Amino acid sequence: MNQTLRVGRKEFAGFFSSPVAFLFLGAFLAVSLFVFFWVETFFARNIADVRPLFEWMPLLLIFLVAAITMRMWSEERRSGTLEFLLSSPVKSYQLVWGKFLACLALVGVALLLTLPLPITVSLIGPLDWGPVIGGYVAALFLASAYVAIGLFVSARSANQIVSLIGTVVICGFFYLLGSSALTALFGNSASEFLKLLGSGSRFESITRGVIDLRDLYYYLSLVGVFLTLNVFTLEWLRWSGNPRNPQHRRWGLLASLFAANFLAANLWLAPVNAVRADITDGHIYSISDATRDYLAQVREPLLIRGYFSAQTHPLLAPLVPRLRDLLQEYAVAGKGKVRVEFIDPQGHPDLEKEANEKFGIKPVPFQFASKYQSSVVNSYFNLLVQYGDQYQVLDFRDLIEVKSQSEVDLDVDLRNPEYDITQAIKKVLLAYQGGGDPFDSLSHPVTFSGYLSPADKLPPVLARLRADLQSLLLEWAEKSKGNFRYELKDPDADGGALGEQLETEYGFRPMAASLFDTTGFWFYMTLESGGRIVQVPLPADEGKASLERSLQAGLKRFSSGFLKTVALYTPPSTPAMPHLGVPGSGKSFTLLEDTLSEEHNLSLTDLKSGEVPAEADLLLVVSPEALDEKQVFAMDQFLMRGGTVVLATAPYDIDTEGALVAKPHESGLKDWLAHNGLSLDDGMVLDPQNAAFPIPVDRRVAGFVVRETQLVDYPYFVDVRGKGLEEAGGLTAGLAQVTLTWPSPIRVGDDKSAGREIIPVLRSSDAAWTSPSLDIQPDFSAHGDLGFAKGEQTGGQLLGVISQGRFDSYFKGKPFPLAQATPAEAELLGDDAKQEEPKETISRVIDRSPESARIMLFSSNSFLSDEMLDLATAGLGTRYLKPVQLVENAVDWSLEDRGLLAIRGRAQFSRTLLPLDRTAQVFWEYLNYVLALAGLLLIWWLRRLSVVTARQRHAAILAGV
Repeated sequence: MNQTLRVGRKEFAGFFSSPVAFLFLGAFLAVSLFVFFWVETFFARNIADVRPLFEWMPLLLIFLVAAITMRMWSEERRSGTLEFLLSSPVKSYQLVWGKFLACLALVGVALLLTLPLPITVSLIGPLDWGPVIGGYVAALFLASAYVAIGLFVSARSANQIVSLIGTVVICGFFYLLGSSALTALFGNSASEFLKLLGSGSRFESITRGVIDLRDLYYYLSLVGVFLTLNVFTLEWLRWSGNPRNPQHRRWGLLASLFAANFLAANLWLAPVNAVRADITDGHIYSISDATRDYLAQVREPLLIRGYFSAQTHPLLAPLVPRLRDLLQEYAVAGKGKVRVEFIDPQGHPDLEKEANEKFGIKPVPFQFASKYQSSVVNSYFNLLVQYGDQYQVLDFRDLIEVKSQSEVDLDVDLRNPEYDITQAIKKVLLAYQGGGDPFDSLSHPVTFSGYLSPADKLPPVLARLRADLQSLLLEWAEKSKGNFRYELKDPDADGGALGEQLETEYGFRPMAASLFDTTGFWFYMTLESGGRIVQVPLPADEGKASLERSLQAGLKRFSSGFLKTVALYTPPSTPAMPHLGVPGSGKSFTLLEDTLSEEHNLSLTDLKSGEVPAEADLLLVVSPEALDEKQVFAMDQFLMRGGTVVLATAPYDIDTEGALVAKPHESGLKDWLAHNGLSLDDGMVLDPQNAAFPIPVDRRVAGFVVRETQLVDYPYFVDVRGKGLEEAGGLTAGLAQVTLTWPSPIRVGDDKSAGREIIPVLRSSDAAWTSPSLDIQPDFSAHGDLGFAKGEQTGGQLLGVISQGRFDSYFKGKPFPLAQATPAEAELLGDDAKQEEPKETISRVIDRSPESARIMLFSSNSFLSDEMLDLATAGLGTRYLKPVQLVENAVDWSLEDRGLLAIRGRAQFSRTLLPLDRTAQVFWEYLNYVLALAGLLLIWWLRRLSVVTARQRHAAILAGV
């Protein structure tokens, strides 16, 4: 080993004895930085990663290593020193290892000089260091394979140029084997085999942040093979001119055995997929504990079948092996109850017919062009998840995300495959279980408490309902196997002590049959399990079927075996009819609706009946417009029953037709929010930390005003990130940032919110300010790059908040909003109280909520609308879904469905950079060039210092002699 290190030190020092090493290192750094900032347009990508550096690394290393190794043996042969080395007491393998370590050390220095690049990215964005570490590990292993190849080629030729070209050709051949240019010409099976042989494809696997033993050994096997051939070549040169003898044949046989074993071990390790390390932030390439929990609920065989054509789009083909590896982990975690299959439907006519007719899976025509051909290929790219008679189908649109670099440059990657697959598994599990016994999925026994007046004190309709309730409760108690108990109590019994307790704890008070009814009665219902209380609303039509649905809806809130229901209010809008030339009016929230319906039962409501749908587990109100008393009452009483109200509203709305115009917006909730301790200031928040979006800008040209759309930094689009994203128990999991459009600051009234927990969720940067101006069109000529006058007072503004605990009803002590007057009462109240059909209405107002009640407020009317999401997509070049993901997180967090929330937080694709102007971008770019130059100068200085030190030591030795 000492001999090896001496040879290595001598060769490494020899690199820096001339300017050649500095030229090689400087050229490598210059090309790397140029490719990163200019070819791959790092700032335009707006993604906080260093993938562009490592995507080009296999090619750059080919030329760097070829230049380093071309002289290692060729120069020895040309100068005649090889014979001296071969006759020295140093063994051949020691010479080979010494030169190998010296070359690898020089490549390590080159990679070390690129470290300022990921450090820079980490300073301007949330960089995941896992893929960075994986990239450098992959670069070292790839470089070691290239060095071994280069040394072997150099040993075979006395000409350095021939060695250089030979190394480039052989290394390029290994890279080409797994490249898309070659694999696109073959089907899935052949292309996957070629990727196993390609040095570049193995490299890409590690740079994702997954260090797999099979990939590392692949490079080690190349090192072993070519270093063995190198040693054999030296021995062969030692024998040159001598007659062949058994010793020579033994050397040849031994070298062949070594090389064959190195290669054969790749085949032996191929099926071993468990020895790997996922070093990404959040371990996004390994299935999570939440997924394992869902798989543990599987009782029947679960089938996951992939339909992938042999010929597919070149951008989709590399994703198939990754899906296969991930699904194999599902099979392992399923412990025999999860069956994973991958088929090519065009090779299995029966399965293709079943896929088409039963599951609606059909081939998609993909059009693509390459330098070889332009064609259309009909291919499958689908996943089927089937459990019992329930199934879900995922197509390529559900699984991938596309990042547009330019009109012709697209970056396609899996979006968050674990989330998409686990979500499908959850849906089929819950749909299958939903047809069974609701009591089987209860984690704790449920107790029903009915606070009811005797039948003789109830109105006739409620007296009948009371009898229906008793029979229903008795039936449930018998079939629940002890999981359901009930009790009925009269609050007026024993002097009314229970009634007073109910009014204090739950806000229940006696109901009335009409406006002027002075005899009150009780008819309230609650469900309790595990310390959590849910209030069951009185059904609207007072029928037995409606009563059973209300009770089942309450029961499902304690169950983990049913899909939750989200009631969604959006403002009235008119859809566009392009075929008739009729434009749409109002905001549309199609993307929000589609996303929520993928994971939950979605119930659209306008709240005009004064009630939230009985089956709703959560109420989501987006951009409310002039809500009347009945609609506010519906929200209020849902909150009083312990529900969660998620609200997105602001005092201003924006007209994006033509010029940007802000106008006051009346939601109808100002007084209700103030009663509950929350308010929205009159003004909008501007923040220098903002997102760039295409905005119509007026430009004066020769006295004329020209309106054009420009991608500008717009302070009203507040970019919330970093410490502005409060943890809030995981509510913002997976959100590196979120953009709120034209938000207003939220104020929390301490007097009104006393006794409740206040949780900040979103906050602007400390440099933000507010403005009451309705002029939201930027004026860059008057205010510079910011486009708006900066406020005198700056500070972080609260833009999202949760208030949870006990609330008092806004309608406490007020007339029942849903009451209808009788004909006699109509004469007293006037014509406004007349009704078409007199109907008995039960006055029921809950005055106080339980502890589980919660209001979640986001101060923007527009950040969830399709128009704003489309604007963000145009600016970023990829589908912008962060606001929708925030609402998804809010829903899952509120419904305590933390499983998918945790998986969704593992997505990595959209880690965006901090907003930077052009000056800042130029600064960071040139800083990296300066740091690279400083690194080279440091190496030169260290080399000079070592030479001076060596000379002084040598002089001291001579003086001593």
